[in-house]
Amino acid sequence: MTTLDDLPLRDDLRGLRPYGAPQLDVAVRLNTNENSYPVPEPVVEAIGKALAAELRDLNRYPDRDAVALRADLAAYLGHGLTVEQVWAANGSNEIQQQLLQAFGGPGRTALGFTPAYSMHPLLALGTGTGWVPGVRGVDFGLTVDDAVAQVREHRPDVVFLCSPNNPTGTALDPAVVAAVLDAAPGMVVVDEAYAEFARPGTVSALAVLPGHPRLVVTRTMSKAFGFAGGRLGYLAADPAVVAAVQLVRLPYHLSALTQAAARAALAHRGALLGTVDAIKAQRDRIVAELRARGHRVADSDANFVLFEVAGDQAVAWRTLLDAGVLVRDVGLPGWLRVTAGTPAETDAFLTAMEKLRWEREE
Repeated sequence: MTTLDDLPLRDDLRGLRPYGAPQLDVAVRLNTNENSYPVPEPVVEAIGKALAAELRDLNRYPDRDAVALRADLAAYLGHGLTVEQVWAANGSNEIQQQLLQAFGGPGRTALGFTPAYSMHPLLALGTGTGWVPGVRGVDFGLTVDDAVAQVREHRPDVVFLCSPNNPTGTALDPAVVAAVLDAAPGMVVVDEAYAEFARPGTVSALAVLPGHPRLVVTRTMSKAFGFAGGRLGYLAADPAVVAAVQLVRLPYHLSALTQAAARAALAHRGALLGTVDAIKAQRDRIVAELRARGHRVADSDANFVLFEVAGDQAVAWRTLLDAGVLVRDVGLPGWLRVTAGTPAETDAFLTAMEKLRWEREE
């Protein structure tokens, strides 16, 4: 049987594994930060009608610039954004890949502050962009001084900031974004995949866009909208940035069906986003309960919680899995991440954590 070693694979890809969390058939899956609530039936019907309307014309290519969808996204984001300032693609991963294709590439570098979203260095690798793993403080925080010092040291062409940060969950101080913008010589990308779950008073980088043509804010419909299977990510930026990514986007990269489904979902955003407060309540419940039990827990503005376990996190992950609860081992020694889901899923997770405690004490 032919293996990768038998193929003329790029040397920098040898020995790597594809990105992805385990897809296991367990009772409670809380490892990929999906919205645990199914799409409401009225929205299902609306999406179905929108898709049906496109079927007869599938012999034709879709609108390659997705203008109507981008207009809907701009209206949703507000902040005075126009269609010329918004771009959409198959998930925020493709958006960020296009940004690196346009502003990164061979001979250029991207900087991220780890631990952060693990796809960013993989996207850099795939686009031939050098990756600089910046660091956070011992509490996973990122201060203005630390961020600026690292940007000035490495002078990257692209800086990734995550707010709220994955896997830690905490939103950035707006002062960090402003300071990095002042210090960075190139593009600054703020990944706001979990912005809808932020705690009251959290400021989005969208508010900083005016007058900052090197700032890009990326979002997704996968999380708060419960549209993970639809694969729709987008960015907000200066119109020149949108023009730049159009130079590298694949032709007709968003299918007519994806565009129609996303527009129908946006038209029913009140129903889809109606679960956000319930999810935030479960997130806060998990944080409070775990802290009451003596665990260190990172503050969270997302739909997940990063928590410390005693000893080997891989062993703890397996214990929880054996109890029917799948969480995420993000590779941080002694820490695991759990998605905030339904009340019943939170019950199951907290019960499994009790099982973990009993086994540790035996």
